[in-house]
Amino acid sequence: MKAIILAAGYATRLYPLTLNMPKALLPIGKKPIIDHIVAQMDTVEELDEIYVVSNDKFAGHFEEWAKTAQSRVPIRVLNDGTTDDSNKRGAIGDISFVIDEMQIDDDLMVIAGDNFFTYSLKDYVRFFREKDRDCVCVKVWEDESQLSQFGIALLDADGKVLDIEEKPAKPKSNTVVFAAYLYKKETVPMVAEYLAAGNKPDAPGNFPAWLYHKKEVFAYTFDGECYDVGTPESYHEVCEMYKD
Repeated sequence: MKAIILAAGYATRLYPLTLNMPKALLPIGKKPIIDHIVAQMDTVEELDEIYVVSNDKFAGHFEEWAKTAQSRVPIRVLNDGTTDDSNKRGAIGDISFVIDEMQIDDDLMVIAGDNFFTYSLKDYVRFFREKDRDCVCVKVWEDESQLSQFGIALLDADGKVLDIEEKPAKPKSNTVVFAAYLYKKETVPMVAEYLAAGNKPDAPGNFPAWLYHKKEVFAYTFDGECYDVGTPESYHEVCEMYKD
């Protein structure tokens, strides 16, 4: 299994915090967000390489970080060549870029570099193996006023995805999809198929929202928390909760 950490965004909503620092390197507690992600990835025994995809502005920051990053598997930083929001590839564009650059022919884990979470990736991968299907991870969200800010999944009793919609005006459930995906080896080439069909390259959740029409996708309901650090307010709130 290979892993991609998506870290090529410019995080303009977090300015001034991210003017000169990529979002994934902002600290929570005593270490950057990306270190928390890598620590969870390290618990997945079959994972053998991590790719961090960044942009031209911040690739050097990640290369410096990678020199001392604590990881049992190699970490490789890839520069997607973009310079600002006007020419960015989008998350799915970046996934495709890494697949092509590294010739990935393996099961694939994809996680957004701004996701700070406390659930177990090891347990998520175990579920992925049991189902033997592509997977998204979800949590029931109590605050219904916030549902339109997320990808929303509709599931059957077994956890099979019946519907996924990115930021729906009228959510069909209160099951929120977070940006951590597990794709089977044979699904990996379908990212190129998705883009070739002219679909949106931006939000990573758009790909599983397309994929479930093509093949079965299952949802892992996790225990724990997951925060998408998108604004200065949300960042400071998470820092306050996990300052130890």
